[in-house]
Amino acid sequence: MEYGQLCPLAKATEILGERWTFLVIRELLSGAHRFNEIRRGVPLMSTSLLSQRLRRLQREGLVRREASGPGHVYLLTEAGLELAPIVHRLSRWGERWVLGHVNQRKADVTALMWAVRRRVDPSVFGDRRVTVQFEFTDQPQAKRLWWLVNEAANVDLCPKDPGFEVDLYVLTDLQTMTRIWVGELELLSAISAGTLELSGARDLHWAFCSWLLLSPFARREAAKPGRQAADTGFSLRSK
Repeated sequence: MEYGQLCPLAKATEILGERWTFLVIRELLSGAHRFNEIRRGVPLMSTSLLSQRLRRLQREGLVRREASGPGHVYLLTEAGLELAPIVHRLSRWGERWVLGHVNQRKADVTALMWAVRRRVDPSVFGDRRVTVQFEFTDQPQAKRLWWLVNEAANVDLCPKDPGFEVDLYVLTDLQTMTRIWVGELELLSAISAGTLELSGARDLHWAFCSWLLLSPFARREAAKPGRQAADTGFSLRSK
């Protein structure tokens, strides 16, 4: 869409106002650089449309494409990186004024789990490999189980069983996990209410609360282990 105006706001909107463009930039700012990494962060966006948006961003000088190993990576230019505070402020605005109107029942579990994968602290579990299995009780069988494999500084998301022994099980529903993710519901409150259950190795129970960092735009931080957690009265089951 062209506005036909010699106005910097109009010209910027012509580039950034296209559907999905800001979300593609969000993924690049979050550290996704390969095509499939970006696509996982916007799972409802078609591959052809993603290709179009990336080409447009390259033409406009916001993104550059470089050869890397067997493929290519997409990197923000100086112009693209200058959008970081704008994306952050727009996200904060949405969190304050719009998020409450979002129908969380229509949340996409794939998008949520890829977002969670980017927002964990891999150092919490140490250097050993820790496999966390999420089970969403309200999802169809094909999307019911997800695995996050935390090993040293790397975290991989597996939509299929990776074949490792599970160290920690998370049983919940999509709406509960979405509310936790956006900061509407504290993790420990969900556990206390029974809408999220943890089971597995005892030494990983409390570590999980610190491992899950939640959305950078969450309304409030989840409670951390300590006196506040002890006062909630919930119990975590050992497997």
